[in-house]
Amino acid sequence: MGHLAFERHRLDNGLRVVLAPDSAAPIVAVNLWYDVGSRNERPGRTGFAHLFEHMMFQGTASVAKGEHFATVQAAGGTLNASTWCDRTNYFETLPSHELETGLWLEADRMANLLPAMTLEKLDNQRDVVKNERRSSMDNQPYGSWDERIQAAIFPVGHPYHHSTIGSMEDLSAASLDDVKEFFATYYAPNNAVLSLAGDFEPGSALAAIERHFGPLTPNGALPPAPDGALPDRLGGEVRDTVPDAVELPRVYLAYRIPPYGTDEFLPFELASDLLATGRASRLYARLVREQRLAQDIGASVFPFAHGAAVLMAHATARPDLDIEILEAALAAEIEDLATNGPTDDELERVRTLHASTIERGLEEVAERADRLSQYTCLFDQPERINTEVGDYDRVSAEAIREALRDQLGPDNRYVLTFVPNGEDLADEEED
Repeated sequence: MGHLAFERHRLDNGLRVVLAPDSAAPIVAVNLWYDVGSRNERPGRTGFAHLFEHMMFQGTASVAKGEHFATVQAAGGTLNASTWCDRTNYFETLPSHELETGLWLEADRMANLLPAMTLEKLDNQRDVVKNERRSSMDNQPYGSWDERIQAAIFPVGHPYHHSTIGSMEDLSAASLDDVKEFFATYYAPNNAVLSLAGDFEPGSALAAIERHFGPLTPNGALPPAPDGALPDRLGGEVRDTVPDAVELPRVYLAYRIPPYGTDEFLPFELASDLLATGRASRLYARLVREQRLAQDIGASVFPFAHGAAVLMAHATARPDLDIEILEAALAAEIEDLATNGPTDDELERVRTLHASTIERGLEEVAERADRLSQYTCLFDQPERINTEVGDYDRVSAEAIREALRDQLGPDNRYVLTFVPNGEDLADEEED
């Protein structure tokens, strides 16, 4: 879509504002990122950031429970929220003449949630999150893989050691006072970024933002960001074997890599595409199609922005295959990419895929607003939205080879293997 024009502002209370007008369609995206995620949680109170995302839809002193959803949907809009290690975000897409409705609802939550918070609401959403954990992790085949990888790659006490959804024990232990303290600490205008993209006039929009958000009080005692520093390698190979209610063995290889947002991170993101994006990828071509060792494959990066990120690749064995054979083949493909680097054709393929994914996403105003909030919240650099494709285009095959050769060795590898335990998952869920 070419260069995206936007403007930046900061209210007196510290709220960062990014405006990207576009009159192509009569819709507007309202996107609010809070600089708080699971990395801000303290031991014994994990899962708070995600639990609080749920609490933000339970009503305020001005808006009854359920009315936030009802109001946006009645106006012809859509909305949602999400939580991760480095942020919590809330977003609406509305007809452009309903912009002020979205601004009022988000400002109202920031200002008036605390008086309406009750133990009944907390208990209700605590149960919802517990059920979410059961369905997505505890009762899901291979469901604990990401939680186990985080726990192995990041040592005890590190902000990324625990999963975003938290533990059942910590969710049970959360008190109403704990939740109120979390809100009072992090849900403040000077800990947030508000981005608008779509059909609006910037001067009028900024005036509306000032009206709704300007009177909100900042937190003058925001705690410092948690220290994410750690060595760039694990210092050895770490292995876990997990008996699980699965039909086929699966092996994961995970590595500590440079953090998201750095130039050093880029070769690893391209490497994950080279390994497993599409049927032309190395792992699919060789392990699935040619050698017929794997039932399925995958690779991805966990784009953590502080201290270190993670590169992961996995493969599920075909029936009756020795999992050690599959592990060796998976490791060999990663080693081959690290030793020889990608071919020119491979690199051009993943560059094109990456660029098309970014450009296609930015055609939607909701994605534009989200990217602007992301780059501002994490790096205070919304201009990254215009440089990302070029940044990846500048990564050479030799840079990928050198980065992988340096980082993806046995001294920095976590091997996680799931093996069938002979139990049927359906029977477990029924019990």
